[in-house]
Amino acid sequence: MSRRFKGVREKRRSGSSPARGTNIHSGDLRKITKKRTAPAERKATSHRGVALRAFAFETVTLDAGGRETGRRRGRATQFAERLGKRAILQMVQIPGGTFTMGAPANEAGSRDSERPQHVVTVPPFYLGRYPVTIGQWRAVMGVLPPGMKTLGKEFRASGRQPVMRVSCDDAEAFCSELSRKTRRDYRLPAEAEWEYACRAGTITPFAFGEAITRDVVSHDGEMQRLAGGHPVTVPVGSLGAANDFGLFDMHGNVWEWCRDSWHRDYQGAPIDGSAWRSDERTRVLRGGSWYSPAKLCRAASRALGRETNSVRSREIGFRVAMAAPSVLVAPRNR
Repeated sequence: MSRRFKGVREKRRSGSSPARGTNIHSGDLRKITKKRTAPAERKATSHRGVALRAFAFETVTLDAGGRETGRRRGRATQFAERLGKRAILQMVQIPGGTFTMGAPANEAGSRDSERPQHVVTVPPFYLGRYPVTIGQWRAVMGVLPPGMKTLGKEFRASGRQPVMRVSCDDAEAFCSELSRKTRRDYRLPAEAEWEYACRAGTITPFAFGEAITRDVVSHDGEMQRLAGGHPVTVPVGSLGAANDFGLFDMHGNVWEWCRDSWHRDYQGAPIDGSAWRSDERTRVLRGGSWYSPAKLCRAASRALGRETNSVRSREIGFRVAMAAPSVLVAPRNR
Protein backbone atom coordinates (compact mmCIF):
# COMPACT_ATOMS: atom_id res chain seq x y z
CA MET A 1 0.00 0.00 0.00
CA SER A 2 1.43 3.37 -1.00
CA ARG A 3 1.67 6.27 1.39
CA ARG A 4 0.41 9.59 0.10
CA PHE A 5 2.42 12.43 1.56
CA LYS A 6 0.17 14.86 3.38
CA GLY A 7 2.61 16.65 5.67
CA VAL A 8 1.83 17.91 9.16
CA ARG A 9 -0.51 20.68 10.17
CA GLU A 10 0.96 24.13 9.71
CA LYS A 11 0.96 25.45 13.26
CA ARG A 12 3.50 27.71 14.89
CA ARG A 13 5.13 26.52 18.04
CA SER A 14 7.51 28.39 20.30
CA GLY A 15 9.26 27.91 23.61
CA SER A 16 10.53 24.65 25.09
CA SER A 17 13.34 23.35 27.21
CA PRO A 18 16.27 21.97 25.22
CA ALA A 19 16.50 18.21 24.88
CA ARG A 20 18.42 15.77 22.77
CA GLY A 21 17.61 15.13 19.10
CA THR A 22 15.26 17.55 17.38
CA ASN A 23 13.73 19.19 20.46
CA ILE A 24 15.96 22.30 20.38
CA HIS A 25 15.52 26.04 20.91
CA SER A 26 16.16 28.39 18.00
CA GLY A 27 18.89 30.02 20.10
CA ASP A 28 20.58 26.66 20.48
CA LEU A 29 20.48 26.21 16.71
CA ARG A 30 22.78 29.19 16.26
CA LYS A 31 25.25 27.63 18.68
CA ILE A 32 25.12 24.28 16.89
CA THR A 33 25.76 25.98 13.57
CA LYS A 34 29.09 27.32 14.81
CA LYS A 35 30.28 23.79 15.51
CA ARG A 36 32.51 22.11 12.92
CA THR A 37 30.85 19.00 11.54
CA ALA A 38 33.96 17.56 9.86
CA PRO A 39 37.72 18.01 9.89
CA ALA A 40 39.31 20.37 7.39
CA GLU A 41 39.49 19.16 3.81
CA ARG A 42 42.80 17.94 2.42
CA LYS A 43 44.86 18.94 -0.60
CA ALA A 44 42.84 19.34 -3.80
CA THR A 45 43.09 17.23 -6.96
CA SER A 46 41.50 18.07 -10.30
CA HIS A 47 38.81 15.93 -11.90
CA ARG A 48 36.92 16.98 -15.05
CA GLY A 49 37.04 20.67 -14.27
CA VAL A 50 36.37 20.49 -10.53
CA ALA A 51 38.87 20.62 -7.66
CA LEU A 52 38.36 17.49 -5.57
CA ARG A 53 39.34 17.40 -1.92
CA ALA A 54 39.35 14.50 0.51
CA PHE A 55 37.47 15.01 3.77
CA ALA A 56 37.12 12.95 6.92
CA PHE A 57 33.89 12.10 8.70
CA GLU A 58 32.60 9.92 11.49
CA THR A 59 29.89 7.27 11.33
CA VAL A 60 28.29 4.96 13.88
CA THR A 61 26.63 1.55 14.03
CA LEU A 62 23.55 0.95 16.17
CA ASP A 63 21.95 -2.35 17.17
CA ALA A 64 18.22 -3.12 17.12
CA GLY A 65 17.83 -1.46 20.53
CA GLY A 66 19.51 1.75 19.38
CA ARG A 67 22.68 1.08 21.35
CA GLU A 68 25.94 2.18 19.75
CA THR A 69 28.08 -0.83 18.88
CA GLY A 70 30.74 0.89 16.82
CA ARG A 71 32.12 4.28 15.84
CA ARG A 72 34.66 4.77 13.07
CA ARG A 73 36.20 7.41 10.86
CA GLY A 74 35.96 7.40 7.08
CA ARG A 75 37.17 9.46 4.14
CA ALA A 76 35.45 10.57 0.97
CA THR A 77 36.04 13.08 -1.83
CA GLN A 78 34.08 16.19 -2.71
CA PHE A 79 34.24 19.47 -4.57
CA ALA A 80 33.02 22.79 -3.24
CA GLU A 81 30.80 25.04 -5.36
CA ARG A 82 30.93 28.65 -4.18
CA LEU A 83 27.50 30.24 -4.29
CA GLY A 84 28.57 33.67 -3.10
CA LYS A 85 30.58 35.23 -0.30
CA ARG A 86 29.09 33.08 2.44
CA ALA A 87 27.44 29.99 0.93
CA ILE A 88 29.22 26.87 -0.32
CA LEU A 89 27.64 23.75 -1.83
CA GLN A 90 29.62 20.59 -1.09
CA MET A 91 29.17 17.82 -3.67
CA VAL A 92 30.38 14.36 -2.68
CA GLN A 93 31.78 11.99 -5.28
CA ILE A 94 29.63 8.83 -5.16
CA PRO A 95 31.27 5.71 -6.65
CA GLY A 96 29.31 3.62 -9.11
CA GLY A 97 28.19 0.17 -8.09
CA THR A 98 25.45 -2.44 -7.89
CA PHE A 99 22.99 -2.82 -5.01
CA THR A 100 19.67 -4.41 -4.10
CA MET A 101 16.94 -1.76 -4.08
CA GLY A 102 13.84 -2.06 -1.92
CA ALA A 103 12.95 -3.85 1.31
CA PRO A 104 12.48 -7.55 2.04
CA ALA A 105 9.00 -8.63 3.12
CA ASN A 106 10.20 -9.27 6.67
CA GLU A 107 11.62 -5.77 7.23
CA ALA A 108 9.66 -4.11 10.03
CA GLY A 109 7.63 -1.12 8.84
CA SER A 110 8.10 -1.89 5.13
CA ARG A 111 5.33 -1.64 2.53
CA ASP A 112 4.43 -3.34 -0.73
CA SER A 113 5.47 -0.17 -2.57
CA GLU A 114 9.09 -1.03 -1.64
CA ARG A 115 8.96 -4.33 -3.49
CA PRO A 116 9.87 -6.42 -5.38
CA GLN A 117 13.50 -6.05 -4.43
CA HIS A 118 15.63 -5.77 -7.55
CA VAL A 119 19.30 -5.35 -8.42
CA VAL A 120 20.25 -1.94 -9.82
CA THR A 121 23.56 -0.77 -11.26
CA VAL A 122 24.19 2.92 -10.57
CA PRO A 123 26.82 4.91 -12.51
CA PRO A 124 29.11 7.29 -10.59
CA PHE A 125 27.62 10.69 -9.76
CA TYR A 126 27.89 13.59 -7.31
CA LEU A 127 25.38 14.23 -4.54
CA GLY A 128 25.03 17.07 -2.06
CA ARG A 129 26.75 16.33 1.24
CA TYR A 130 23.71 17.84 2.97
CA PRO A 131 20.16 18.81 2.07
CA VAL A 132 19.99 22.29 0.50
CA THR A 133 20.06 24.89 3.27
CA ILE A 134 18.31 28.21 3.76
CA GLY A 135 21.62 30.01 3.18
CA GLN A 136 22.28 28.15 -0.08
CA TRP A 137 18.76 28.83 -1.33
CA ARG A 138 19.11 32.53 -0.64
CA ALA A 139 22.50 32.64 -2.37
CA VAL A 140 21.07 31.12 -5.55
CA MET A 141 17.47 32.38 -5.61
CA GLY A 142 17.84 35.68 -3.75
CA VAL A 143 14.99 35.32 -1.25
CA LEU A 144 13.38 32.64 0.86
CA PRO A 145 10.76 30.39 -0.76
CA PRO A 146 7.35 32.03 -0.29
CA GLY A 147 6.16 29.08 1.78
CA MET A 148 8.87 29.59 4.39
CA LYS A 149 7.97 33.18 5.15
CA THR A 150 4.96 32.15 7.23
CA LEU A 151 6.83 29.51 9.24
CA GLY A 152 7.71 30.02 12.87
CA LYS A 153 11.14 31.56 13.45
CA GLU A 154 12.39 28.31 14.97
CA PHE A 155 12.41 26.74 11.48
CA ARG A 156 14.58 29.52 10.06
CA ALA A 157 16.74 30.46 13.04
CA SER A 158 19.91 29.35 11.23
CA GLY A 159 21.03 29.61 7.62
CA ARG A 160 22.23 26.01 7.95
CA GLN A 161 18.79 24.62 8.63
CA PRO A 162 17.35 22.84 5.59
CA VAL A 163 15.15 24.86 3.27
CA MET A 164 11.59 23.53 3.36
CA ARG A 165 8.05 24.08 2.11
CA VAL A 166 9.35 23.81 -1.44
CA SER A 167 7.38 22.05 -4.16
CA CYS A 168 9.11 19.77 -6.64
CA ASP A 169 8.79 22.56 -9.21
CA ASP A 170 10.50 24.93 -6.74
CA ALA A 171 13.35 22.45 -6.26
CA GLU A 172 13.79 22.01 -10.01
CA ALA A 173 13.78 25.78 -10.47
CA PHE A 174 16.63 25.96 -7.95
CA CYS A 175 18.55 23.32 -9.93
CA SER A 176 18.01 25.24 -13.16
CA GLU A 177 19.21 28.54 -11.67
CA LEU A 178 22.17 26.83 -10.01
CA SER A 179 23.08 25.23 -13.35
CA ARG A 180 22.82 28.59 -15.11
CA LYS A 181 25.08 30.30 -12.59
CA THR A 182 27.72 27.54 -12.39
CA ARG A 183 27.52 26.18 -15.97
CA ARG A 184 27.16 22.66 -14.59
CA ASP A 185 24.20 20.31 -14.96
CA TYR A 186 22.60 20.16 -11.50
CA ARG A 187 19.40 18.19 -11.01
CA LEU A 188 17.40 16.20 -8.47
CA PRO A 189 18.64 12.65 -7.87
CA ALA A 190 16.92 9.63 -9.38
CA GLU A 191 15.19 7.48 -6.77
CA ALA A 192 17.67 4.62 -7.34
CA GLU A 193 20.59 7.04 -6.96
CA TRP A 194 19.07 8.31 -3.73
CA GLU A 195 18.62 4.88 -2.13
CA TYR A 196 22.03 3.69 -3.32
CA ALA A 197 23.67 6.77 -1.79
CA CYS A 198 21.65 6.43 1.41
CA ARG A 199 22.60 2.78 1.92
CA ALA A 200 26.28 3.41 1.11
CA GLY A 201 27.01 -0.30 0.89
CA THR A 202 24.77 -1.42 3.76
CA ILE A 203 21.78 -3.80 3.59
CA THR A 204 20.23 -2.94 6.97
CA PRO A 205 17.06 -0.80 7.33
CA PHE A 206 19.22 2.24 8.09
CA ALA A 207 22.73 3.22 7.04
CA PHE A 208 23.59 3.13 10.76
CA GLY A 209 22.30 -0.42 11.28
CA GLU A 210 19.08 -1.90 12.57
CA ALA A 211 17.73 1.22 14.28
CA ILE A 212 18.12 4.97 14.69
CA THR A 213 17.92 7.30 17.68
CA ARG A 214 17.38 11.04 18.08
CA ASP A 215 21.06 11.37 18.88
CA VAL A 216 22.02 10.53 15.28
CA VAL A 217 18.86 11.30 13.25
CA SER A 218 16.43 14.22 13.46
CA HIS A 219 13.08 12.40 13.53
CA ASP A 220 10.10 11.36 15.70
CA GLY A 221 8.84 14.92 16.13
CA GLU A 222 5.22 13.83 16.47
CA MET A 223 5.98 11.79 19.58
CA GLN A 224 8.01 14.67 21.02
CA ARG A 225 5.12 17.06 20.41
CA LEU A 226 2.65 14.71 22.11
CA ALA A 227 5.02 14.60 25.08
CA GLY A 228 4.95 18.39 25.32
CA GLY A 229 8.07 19.19 23.31
CA HIS A 230 8.57 21.60 20.43
CA PRO A 231 10.56 19.72 17.77
CA VAL A 232 12.09 21.51 14.78
CA THR A 233 14.61 20.84 12.04
CA VAL A 234 18.30 20.94 12.99
CA PRO A 235 21.20 22.55 11.10
CA VAL A 236 22.43 20.08 8.50
CA GLY A 237 25.18 17.76 9.71
CA SER A 238 24.90 19.02 13.29
CA LEU A 239 24.18 15.60 14.79
CA GLY A 240 27.62 14.57 13.60
CA ALA A 241 27.06 11.12 12.04
CA ALA A 242 27.48 10.55 8.29
CA ASN A 243 26.93 7.35 6.34
CA ASP A 244 29.83 5.46 4.74
CA PHE A 245 29.78 7.75 1.68
CA GLY A 246 30.19 10.82 3.91
CA LEU A 247 26.58 12.01 3.42
CA PHE A 248 24.62 13.60 6.26
CA ASP A 249 20.89 13.69 7.01
CA MET A 250 19.91 11.01 4.49
CA HIS A 251 17.59 9.78 7.25
CA GLY A 252 15.21 12.36 8.72
CA ASN A 253 15.37 16.17 8.98
CA VAL A 254 13.44 16.71 5.70
CA TRP A 255 11.85 14.48 3.08
CA GLU A 256 13.73 14.88 -0.20
CA TRP A 257 12.30 15.17 -3.70
CA CYS A 258 13.48 12.73 -6.39
CA ARG A 259 13.09 12.97 -10.17
CA ASP A 260 10.98 9.82 -10.53
CA SER A 261 7.23 9.73 -11.02
CA TRP A 262 5.37 7.73 -8.38
CA HIS A 263 4.72 4.04 -9.08
CA ARG A 264 2.86 1.85 -6.64
CA ASP A 265 5.60 -0.79 -6.69
CA TYR A 266 8.82 -1.72 -8.52
CA GLN A 267 7.32 -3.95 -11.20
CA GLY A 268 9.02 -2.82 -14.42
CA ALA A 269 11.41 -0.39 -12.67
CA PRO A 270 14.69 0.54 -14.45
CA ILE A 271 17.80 -1.36 -13.37
CA ASP A 272 20.38 1.15 -14.65
CA GLY A 273 19.98 3.85 -12.00
CA SER A 274 17.96 6.18 -14.24
CA ALA A 275 14.82 8.05 -13.19
CA TRP A 276 11.51 6.25 -13.87
CA ARG A 277 9.30 8.91 -15.43
CA SER A 278 5.74 8.26 -16.56
CA ASP A 279 3.86 11.45 -15.69
CA GLU A 280 4.52 15.03 -14.65
CA ARG A 281 1.93 15.16 -11.85
CA THR A 282 3.64 13.04 -9.21
CA ARG A 283 7.11 12.56 -7.78
CA VAL A 284 8.75 10.39 -5.14
CA LEU A 285 9.81 11.61 -1.70
CA ARG A 286 12.58 9.89 0.25
CA GLY A 287 14.24 9.83 3.68
CA GLY A 288 11.57 10.84 6.18
CA SER A 289 11.67 14.06 8.20
CA TRP A 290 12.10 15.63 11.61
CA TYR A 291 8.43 14.76 12.25
CA SER A 292 8.44 11.18 10.95
CA PRO A 293 8.59 7.95 12.97
CA ALA A 294 11.67 5.81 12.43
CA LYS A 295 9.93 3.39 10.05
CA LEU A 296 9.39 6.20 7.52
CA CYS A 297 13.07 7.16 7.69
CA ARG A 298 14.33 3.74 6.52
CA ALA A 299 16.58 3.59 3.45
CA ALA A 300 13.84 1.83 1.45
CA SER A 301 10.93 4.00 2.63
CA ARG A 302 9.22 6.04 -0.07
CA ALA A 303 6.26 8.41 -0.18
CA LEU A 304 3.99 9.83 -2.87
CA GLY A 305 4.31 13.54 -3.56
CA ARG A 306 1.26 14.71 -5.52
CA GLU A 307 0.88 17.88 -7.58
CA THR A 308 4.51 18.78 -8.22
CA ASN A 309 3.69 22.50 -8.40
CA SER A 310 1.70 22.82 -5.19
CA VAL A 311 2.76 20.32 -2.49
CA ARG A 312 4.68 22.38 0.05
CA SER A 313 5.19 21.15 3.59
CA ARG A 314 7.49 21.99 6.45
CA GLU A 315 8.54 18.35 6.21
CA ILE A 316 9.81 18.60 2.60
CA GLY A 317 13.17 19.79 1.27
CA PHE A 318 15.67 18.38 -1.24
CA ARG A 319 19.33 17.87 -2.13
CA VAL A 320 20.97 18.20 -5.53
CA ALA A 321 22.83 15.73 -7.75
CA MET A 322 25.11 15.97 -10.76
CA ALA A 323 26.25 13.32 -13.24
CA ALA A 324 29.86 12.14 -13.08
CA PRO A 325 31.15 9.74 -15.74
CA SER A 326 34.18 8.59 -13.73
CA VAL A 327 34.58 4.93 -12.71
CA LEU A 328 35.03 4.29 -8.99
CA VAL A 329 34.60 1.22 -6.79
CA ALA A 330 31.89 1.14 -4.12
CA PRO A 331 32.25 -0.63 -0.76
CA ARG A 332 30.83 -4.14 -0.56
CA ASN A 333 27.46 -4.82 1.07
CA ARG A 334 27.70 -5.87 4.67
